[in-house]
Amino acid sequence: MARLDRLGPAKEVAQIGAAIGRGFSHALLAAAARMPEAELLSALDRLVGTGLLFRQGVPPQATYLFKHALVQDAAYGTLLREPRRALHARIAEILESQFADIAESQPELLARHCSDAGLAERAIYYWLKAGQAAIQRSATAEALAQLNKGLELLASLPDGAVRDRLEIELQVALGVALMAAKGWSAPETGRANARARALCERLGESPRLFPVLYGQWVFHAVRAELADAQEVGNEMLRRAEEQRDVAAQVVAHRVLGTGSVLLGALDQARAHFERGIALYDPELHRDLAFHRTR
Repeated sequence: MARLDRLGPAKEVAQIGAAIGRGFSHALLAAAARMPEAELLSALDRLVGTGLLFRQGVPPQATYLFKHALVQDAAYGTLLREPRRALHARIAEILESQFADIAESQPELLARHCSDAGLAERAIYYWLKAGQAAIQRSATAEALAQLNKGLELLASLPDGAVRDRLEIELQVALGVALMAAKGWSAPETGRANARARALCERLGESPRLFPVLYGQWVFHAVRAELADAQEVGNEMLRRAEEQRDVAAQVVAHRVLGTGSVLLGALDQARAHFERGIALYDPELHRDLAFHRTR
């Protein structure tokens, strides 16, 4: 901190860089700093010269890295609360408007800046995107951490449909991550699906309810709670028929047929399987083989 205090105007550049992260590009720093390029270059030269930053490449294509995480922490720690929040909000806006490729490929970065800026709704949206992307990469532990950060921030939103819809998406994604991390029959998986179902029913979100019901059916079936599984399967079929969703009906007949086999009701199982086969269109429904939910 003493070294930073001796840097004069360069200290502000170090603070902005520290808010961006351990490493950052010249282009992003310049957009966030909002100072003349000559002044910015002079400050960066001083930071590099004193050994606080490493520089790779030539500005404006250069990238920078704090020599040590403790240097970044020291620079960041000198920011007061409100200027820090405003800086994070500015960085988030710049990333969204000028660095769309980063915003798309690194939603966790936007989530962190929005969280630190106190922009709860936007932060939740990006934590959700980050968690979903982590699930696609099979980075299950990372997904769980990101989705739980989103759920923690929900408390800062007012009650209402916006909050409930965000929670539905978080709980659906959380259920998928928990299936991989703890198993289909884990109590945590069941709680995530149950909460998502309650929210869907409260809001009348029928399209989102079907995959949640599928998750509930598997949860009960794997736990050998077969009566509960069949109850959920019947609900799936009822809703699929009401919505005239043929693909959903195919899935519902399949799960009810499977449940009937497990119960020993083979005639009933055969009827469900035959109905599902009759409804199945190889061109329209073949993708169902690759998805747990639709």
